[in-house]
Amino acid sequence: MNKKRNQPHPDASPDSCFTGNNETWQIFQIIAEFVEGYERLSHISPSVSIFGSARTPSSDPQFKLAQQISRRLSDEGFSIVTGGGPGMMEAGNLGASEGKSLSIGLNIQLPFEECNNPYQDISLKFRHFFSRKTMFIKYASAYVCMPGGYGTLDELSEILVLIQTAKVRAIPIILVCSEFWQGLVSWFDDVLVKQKMISPEDMNLFEMADTPDEVIKIIKTHHAENDLASDQHSLSVRL
Repeated sequence: MNKKRNQPHPDASPDSCFTGNNETWQIFQIIAEFVEGYERLSHISPSVSIFGSARTPSSDPQFKLAQQISRRLSDEGFSIVTGGGPGMMEAGNLGASEGKSLSIGLNIQLPFEECNNPYQDISLKFRHFFSRKTMFIKYASAYVCMPGGYGTLDELSEILVLIQTAKVRAIPIILVCSEFWQGLVSWFDDVLVKQKMISPEDMNLFEMADTPDEVIKIIKTHHAENDLASDQHSLSVRL
């Protein structure tokens, strides 16, 4: 017996693009986020993307450390790019605003927790994490990961994958506050490497640091050896 099946995807009519299909219109929102990001960031100086928790209070020593690192990097000529929110992101933008280079915030619309910090020379707004993440990655000459939660781990994991798979050029990934990161790094080594989920050389994709001097040294040494600072846009994500 032949059954008549319902057609799951009816043929589109000429007017279907204008009938309020939310999913269709989201495509234009996504395109707009990419276009604005490329237009406004394409001429910035070599930049460092700083990741970290939105929940770190300004009284926390780690907040002060992120601020100091950003100030030092800004004085060295690096624009600072953060998620634009409170906590470690605010520390990064605050430090950059005290330095000589641009302070950039890639703000995300969330129903909770996030509010834009006031220390941004360039402020972009995103609805979608993936387009925001592309801007973090596309213009970066280094990544500084301060202590953070799921969002920070998500950003770190994606960068590790992109460099591991040669989708972007290898640039410094610096995990700041070694005591915070040591448990994760030990798990990488004791579990992922030993069970051959990653290669031993994948442990060389990142370094740990505890002071602004150590962060600056890692970045400057890498750039001197690879001449990246003069051509940061060659680090573009290969879409």
